[in-house]
Amino acid sequence: MQEILIICLIGAIAGWIAGAIVNADSGSFLLDIVIGIIGGYLGYRLFGHMLNITSNVWVNMVITASAGAVIVALLLKMVRMLFSDRRAI
Repeated sequence: MQEILIICLIGAIAGWIAGAIVNADSGSFLLDIVIGIIGGYLGYRLFGHMLNITSNVWVNMVITASAGAVIVALLLKMVRMLFSDRRAI
């Protein structure tokens, strides 16, 4: 249970970072946090043991969560672009 809460907290920070990196223009800080939580979980599961860049566990968690959040933010941006093009046709 404690691990899930930590992932959510770090995911919220990662969502803010991913929103700044991707410039997703999500429209709300809350959506950036939700993207970060989902991406943080995804990053933790995908890159949890591969991205051990530093010896600090917290920094590694933020890096992996940010990587996952950037992936989710890019996917969301691509889906929005796909559907916005279809409305214009």
